[in-house]
Amino acid sequence: MTAPLHEETPAGTAVVEPAPTKTEAAIEGRSLGRIAWERLKRDKVALIGGAVVLLLILVAIFAPLLTALTGQSPNERHEDLIDPLFSTPKGALGGMSGEHLLGVEPVSGRDILARILYGARVSILVGFLSAVVAVIFGTILGTLAGYFGGWLDALISRVMDMLLAFPQLLFIISLISVMPNDLLGLTGTGVRLLLMILVIGFFGWPYIGRIVRGQVLSLREREYIEAARSLGAGRGYIIGKELLPNLVAPITVYMTLMIPTNILTEAALSFLGVGVKPPTASWGSMLSDAVTYYESDPMYMIIPGVAIFITVLAFNLFGDGVRDALDPKGTR
Repeated sequence: MTAPLHEETPAGTAVVEPAPTKTEAAIEGRSLGRIAWERLKRDKVALIGGAVVLLLILVAIFAPLLTALTGQSPNERHEDLIDPLFSTPKGALGGMSGEHLLGVEPVSGRDILARILYGARVSILVGFLSAVVAVIFGTILGTLAGYFGGWLDALISRVMDMLLAFPQLLFIISLISVMPNDLLGLTGTGVRLLLMILVIGFFGWPYIGRIVRGQVLSLREREYIEAARSLGAGRGYIIGKELLPNLVAPITVYMTLMIPTNILTEAALSFLGVGVKPPTASWGSMLSDAVTYYESDPMYMIIPGVAIFITVLAFNLFGDGVRDALDPKGTR
């Protein structure tokens, strides 16, 4: 007689389960955020870019403290350090010394390090806030165009095409030239900062709007969206709870890549003389002033140029790393 395939367990006898192996114990679920962070940690170049970005933000926040530690002010003039004949700093390398680590400006003798630190505040403030404005407009209008489609999609798409073809710099120059010096309780540089943030953000939203629209067109046909509709979910619930959470990754990536572009735009406006008003420090205005002295004092042009280059490069490297980390199809 053949033996039974399964032995029966006597009543009242406890069944002892086999202990999990090391491989089974090591298996655990990972969230999308954790997966993205592990990918980002493997990208050393992106981490360096992120560290530089963090350092620049801290420098911008604590610029008054840092200049106080150096004993300099961005608007304090040191005309005794300027050669009266050539209006250039005395000494080598633009007047670099233990007291003025990066030298002084021609004519005025203002400390370049202090103005670089304060210039970081303007560049990062305009770059970040204008990107936030663009993300808000682009996300709202891109989501509406992609989800509802029809005449609304056609209207928003045509508006985006028109704004993409509009000469942004010429519009800002003409707008600033007719704006009053006082606006909404702000004066002088505050008015120009507000205008730059709003105008750069307004002309930047079509780029992110197109990306969001394309993502929504793809997501709205997914099974979980159809399931939400079949269960009676309204349009507001589907957009707010089902679509927007899945747009966080592409929006975050594009925002990190938009900030350096906005910083360059602010520098270009300041270079053309329609940025912040003097004597407020700005990297673009420093480059504009340095054009006259690039032969006799090249350091005055090199230092703000390097500051812009490092800032834009750091944001781009960090943005590329964030894009690779959040890409679900990535292999890194």
